[in-house]
Amino acid sequence: MSSTSASLPTLAASCFIHQGKLVVNGNVVFTTQVPAQDFFAELYTLSGANYPKFYKMDAQSQLAFLCAEFLLKDSAVKDTTPFDWSVVLSCANSSNDTDIKYWENARQAPSPAAFVYTLPNVMLGEICIRHGFKGENSCFIFNTFDTAFQVNYVNSLLAKRAKVCVHGWVNFFKEEYAAFLFLTVNNGETEGELHSPELINKTISNYAGID
Repeated sequence: MSSTSASLPTLAASCFIHQGKLVVNGNVVFTTQVPAQDFFAELYTLSGANYPKFYKMDAQSQLAFLCAEFLLKDSAVKDTTPFDWSVVLSCANSSNDTDIKYWENARQAPSPAAFVYTLPNVMLGEICIRHGFKGENSCFIFNTFDTAFQVNYVNSLLAKRAKVCVHGWVNFFKEEYAAFLFLTVNNGETEGELHSPELINKTISNYAGID
C-alpha cells in the first residue's frame, strides 16, 4: 500500500445478520428459520465465544454482539491500542423492544437487569467491553440507515483520532431484526476498497440480494 492510500480509510470486512441469515464478507455462513432468540443462541454457539454475559443481554444487544463477533473473528488489524478503536451504530427503534417488555414486567416486579438495557447505546457498550475498545463510540437514531451521514462521521473520526472503526446498523423490534456492520481502517495495515457511501450502499444491496 502506498503512503498516499495508507492515509485513506478502507473497508476491511463486513457482516450481515437478518431474519435467520448470517453473511460474512459476502459469504453465507449460516441460515435457519427458527425464532430470533433460538437463532441468536445458535449463532453464539457457532461463534465459539465464551462469554456467559451474552445470555443476560437484551435481544438488540445480543444482535450487535453477534454481528461484531463475526465481523472481527478473522480481523487482520494490528498495531493498535484500545483507544484507536471506535464504534458508531445507528438504529430505528432505539431500545423500544426492551422498553415495552420492561414496562409490562414492571407492573409486577421491576427488573434492574432489564432496566440496564432501556438505552440503545448499551449495545455499543457490550461490544466495547467484549473487545476492550476505549475509543469514541456513538449511537444515532434514524428511520432508515443514513449512509452518507455515517460514512462522513466515520471518516472524520478516522482522520482525527481513530485508526479503526466498527460501524453500521443494528435494529431489533418485535422479532423483526437486521444488523449490518463494517470494519473500516485507516492505519495502513489492511488492504481494501476506499470507504465511501457508494461502496457501503453497494455492499448493503448485495447482502439484501443474497438468497
